[in-house]
Amino acid sequence: MNTTSALIASAMLAAFAMTAGGAMAQDAKKEKCYGIVKAGKNDCQTATSSCAGTSKKDLQADAWVYLPAGTCAKIAGGSSQPVKG
Repeated sequence: MNTTSALIASAMLAAFAMTAGGAMAQDAKKEKCYGIVKAGKNDCQTATSSCAGTSKKDLQADAWVYLPAGTCAKIAGGSSQPVKG
C-alpha cells in the first residue's frame, strides 16, 4: 500500500468514526414522543403500520417521532410512552 492510499484510508476511517460517534451522542439527547405525529410523518413502525412514514391518521396513539430530550413534555398531547386509547 503506498502512502497516498494509506492516507486516504486513514482519513476515511477517521470520518466514519466521527460520524458514528456523533450519531450516538445525538441519539442520547433525543426521545420518542408519542401521540403528536401527523399522518405519514412517524419515525418508525407502529402496531398498525410497518415502517417510518406509514402512520394512517393524525395524532395516532402509537406513532412517534424523535425530538430533543425534554421537548415532548412541553407539547400538548405528547407522551414518552404510547398513548392509551
